[in-house]
Amino acid sequence: MITDLIRSELPRLTGSLRKVGELVLADPLAISRVSAAELGRRTGTSQATVTRFCRALGLDSYQRLLLELAKEQGRRPDGQDDHPLGPDIGPDDDLDHVIAVVAHADFQALRGTVERLDREALERAAQALAKARRIDVYGVGGSGIVARETEARLFGIGCPARAWTEVHAAETSAALLTPADTVVALSHSGNTREVLSPLLLAVERGATTIAVTGDPRSPVARAAAVHLTSTSAETSFRRGSFGTRHSVLLILDCLYARLAQLTYERATASVALTAHISDAHAARPRRR
Repeated sequence: MITDLIRSELPRLTGSLRKVGELVLADPLAISRVSAAELGRRTGTSQATVTRFCRALGLDSYQRLLLELAKEQGRRPDGQDDHPLGPDIGPDDDLDHVIAVVAHADFQALRGTVERLDREALERAAQALAKARRIDVYGVGGSGIVARETEARLFGIGCPARAWTEVHAAETSAALLTPADTVVALSHSGNTREVLSPLLLAVERGATTIAVTGDPRSPVARAAAVHLTSTSAETSFRRGSFGTRHSVLLILDCLYARLAQLTYERATASVALTAHISDAHAARPRRR
């Protein structure tokens, strides 16, 4: 949905563009009925600023923004949101409110990610992974945790995958890649130098490159041959990669499931050969 896209892009907007975004989110139903000039007046900016705001969202015009807002409001009875909660958690809010805010943010992020997910790009990524001689996964910080999870999932269905969460090791691996290999680069901002550096080296080596970021215009996204976009789920105390973790995992889950389909015999054989391991290490109740 367009409001999910605006929430996702808002942390990257500054100054007058951010003012426009905040006002649209404050009352999308009302804004869907005003002109670009009027929106500029209400935000103390200008019609040209409103146009730049639309382009920052990847929209070709203000009319497109109005159309998307109208479509979104049409999904909601009486123009009301499906939940009155915002992203803020105050010091006096009770636990039920905290749970509701966090859950609502995650639901919105997951829904936005599904709606924005480029099916063709996802298919290209899955096909590249299915054919890969070797798979590198790059990520640091919060994205490093997701990189390790990605390695475990791919390895479990027989893919030769390895996560690299330290830049020197990542660059060393990237320097040894070939056109038969594939890379997955994870960065919420798309600006992480420790991810961009080995990614660029992988491009030089001719490997197929896939990026998962929250910003399709970021350096990491532009460097990769295939880009998949996640949606942020920020709330109070949850910013950056932490706020978008669930939507990134949703993308990787879809990629994992499609990859398992494409390599069905290898995937099912790998799962069958390893299925007993978790059960073998399960705790047994003590005899009394």
